[in-house]
Amino acid sequence: MNRIGIVAKYKREKEVREILTDLVAWLRQRGLQPILEQDLAALLGYPDALSREDLPAASDLIVVLGGDGTLLSIARLVKNYGVPILGVNLGRMGFLTEVTLGEMIPALEAIRAGEYRLDRRMMLHAQVFRDDQCLSEHTVLNDVVIHTGALARIISLEVTVNGAYLTTYQADGLIVSTPTGSTAYSLSAGGPIMFPSLFSIILTPICPHTLTNRPIILPVDSTIEATLRGVQRDTFLTLDGQAGLAFLPGDRVRIRKSEYTVPLVRFPDKDYFEVLRTKLKWGER
Repeated sequence: MNRIGIVAKYKREKEVREILTDLVAWLRQRGLQPILEQDLAALLGYPDALSREDLPAASDLIVVLGGDGTLLSIARLVKNYGVPILGVNLGRMGFLTEVTLGEMIPALEAIRAGEYRLDRRMMLHAQVFRDDQCLSEHTVLNDVVIHTGALARIISLEVTVNGAYLTTYQADGLIVSTPTGSTAYSLSAGGPIMFPSLFSIILTPICPHTLTNRPIILPVDSTIEATLRGVQRDTFLTLDGQAGLAFLPGDRVRIRKSEYTVPLVRFPDKDYFEVLRTKLKWGER
């Protein structure tokens, strides 16, 4: 891996400038080529820069400094290229960006030595239909969410799995999640935690009117279709919590496993259970 793409989201400009200056110097000293996202390059006055969209095609590895949201935005861009992602946590929770800032350089050394593995995380492919016309298609790493807007109104979602009727949810919404996304919005809505290397799909209703509507784990080859019934118009479809569109009565979303996976860099000395204990404070009083 010689070409190292670098992406960062930051609030404290001075702190990130120092981190990036040290990282770029470290890479250059070892004969590696840093390629910065344009905004970061402008921050440092650095010449080798590309747009975020063009970075995956030019990189052998992408280092993401920030939180899970920053990594999610990159994950959707790398799907066509299979570029490994190293997530370095500058935020708070960080299930995906699990490497700390202090561990970043040792992690890069381990990558150079080949002492790492790749976790290939499944993604979901979503198609949105209106009047039987496909409006848009999306690929996500965490989840597809149908939810109400600012007003707390229950919506009706008729859901089928592989063409068989499942139920009509009367709820604030519905989360369709990957195992990677099981520790995101789905967990907050009462969904199960799934080991992220598994390939399954989770349906988690949001505040269902019928309390017996519980989360359900479906086989990875399932095709889920959810249709908005009734006249509720203040409804939206959100993708990885970052992109969204209006979801009108009669609109239908079809969700299945994507053909793409996201390769995340992992290390032998870190296991997922440690991440859960650390992030969720298990065992603490």
